[in-house]
Amino acid sequence: MIQIDLDRLSQIKRVNVIGTSGSGKSTFSQALAELLELPYIEMDRLYWGPQWAETADEIFFPKVEAVTEQANWVLDGNYSQTTSIKWRQVQLVVWLDLSFYRTLCRVTGRCVKRSLKKTEIWPETGNRETLGKAFLSRESVILWAITSYWRNRRRYARVINAREYASIWFVRLRSPVEVDTFLFHARKAKENR
Repeated sequence: MIQIDLDRLSQIKRVNVIGTSGSGKSTFSQALAELLELPYIEMDRLYWGPQWAETADEIFFPKVEAVTEQANWVLDGNYSQTTSIKWRQVQLVVWLDLSFYRTLCRVTGRCVKRSLKKTEIWPETGNRETLGKAFLSRESVILWAITSYWRNRRRYARVINAREYASIWFVRLRSPVEVDTFLFHARKAKENR
């Protein structure tokens, strides 16, 4: 079971939530932001333009810098090319390291649900998932989750122990019970402020 320092958590103002697609980053980040009364920022929303246009680094990096220069935030997303930017001021990195099977089931279910409902993922972008893109495309987020899961695990396991990030508080959550426990502690930390 995870151990959480409530005093330390009550002082947190800048958080990055990381994990493979389908691990629950957005849901967890929104809940944590609400509990800690911090602004929630979704990196995918900063990155993806209309009709799934990717944002060039020279535009994307300044966007990430602008949001992370703020005093308070919960930032949801990986984008390893931005680690040196987003972790300059971060105090806490939460790694959602759920099982491969759970992650795959979640990302698949999310894709199917969004596709059938024709949900626009970010307002005014026209970005919608389709069953064809989810199951028959090399750009599939399901395929991305499958191919990046183990690579992300190796990379994050290495990064959380890197000397250059020794000042950052890393929390690794490996199950839905640990996720719920952490959010329970965040609620208690808010009450203790």
